[in-house]
Amino acid sequence: MKKLSLLIASIAALTIATVAQARDQIQIVGSSTVFPYATVVAERFGQSGFKTPVIESTGTGGGAKLFCAGVGENHPDITNASRAMKDKEKALCKKNGVNEIVEIVVGNDGITLAYSRDAKPVNFTKEHLYKALSAHSVVDGKLVDNIYKNWNEIDSSLPNKPIKVMIPPGTSGTRDAWNSLVMKKGMTKEAKALYKKGFEAGNKKYKKPQKLYREDGAAIEVGENDSLIIQKLVQDKDMFGFFGFSYFLAAKDKLQAASIDGGQPSLKSIQDYSYAVARPLFFYVKKAHIGVIPGLHEFVKEFTTKKAIGKGGYLAEIGLVPLDNKMYKTTRTNATKLVAMSN
Repeated sequence: MKKLSLLIASIAALTIATVAQARDQIQIVGSSTVFPYATVVAERFGQSGFKTPVIESTGTGGGAKLFCAGVGENHPDITNASRAMKDKEKALCKKNGVNEIVEIVVGNDGITLAYSRDAKPVNFTKEHLYKALSAHSVVDGKLVDNIYKNWNEIDSSLPNKPIKVMIPPGTSGTRDAWNSLVMKKGMTKEAKALYKKGFEAGNKKYKKPQKLYREDGAAIEVGENDSLIIQKLVQDKDMFGFFGFSYFLAAKDKLQAASIDGGQPSLKSIQDYSYAVARPLFFYVKKAHIGVIPGLHEFVKEFTTKKAIGKGGYLAEIGLVPLDNKMYKTTRTNATKLVAMSN
């Protein structure tokens, strides 16, 4: 029986290797926020003797589904993510035989709420933003459809302008992070209590009310193309939209960043997490493809060198905020020794 098990395992490994060897180019999917960093690394890597990796911006959630669908030529080697892999995604990977996954934290990012430079500076609190974007308002102790049309209806210090905010799709890790860092933390006590009461009464969608956005045109769901969001912000000075810090830096001659809880995104405020919407960025590697897909381990090591993600590295030049020394050592160890994360 033991010999049979070993034989089956050997055949499975050989099948994976044979199938994967039919592809000699690294395939990467996932986060639109990590996409520009991965693209720069890939272009440099393609000059080192290996083929340039193919990268698709699918969003963090979409990338995880593709990555976790299985092992072999038809499945990606790496998925980029603008938030940590969820338990349900790990379970999907395990279900489909993706059992050893290396988690790499590549740097930090600050979600930037951007708008036209032609508009006046504005300072939002998380509660302001929650009230503007949430599906419901609290009126006379009840949850009703969001009542706010203009920003100044929320707070007189805010612009007398219509609420218009472009938000990423549900598959976006940036939206997940915004839900956690802004919508959840900005939710009022009254709203939390009413959602809890509603959930206990059987309304299942109230379990995570921070995910509930208004659907009357004030919160405008857009795709994973952050460059297109920038174009629309330039065209409409009353429009807001949020995305990763690198996209803002690339367009800061056209856009400005709204202050959130009195703070502005910067390299310093993101690295020390004093900026209210700072977060880490990741990519995940399928260990079963290491040694099978040409250059995969070399690419992972290149991405995590100090010349790439360190202070003064070539990715810092386009907005990636470096890790502190302790976190960098962990990242580099995971990349060089391929330390798989626990399920």
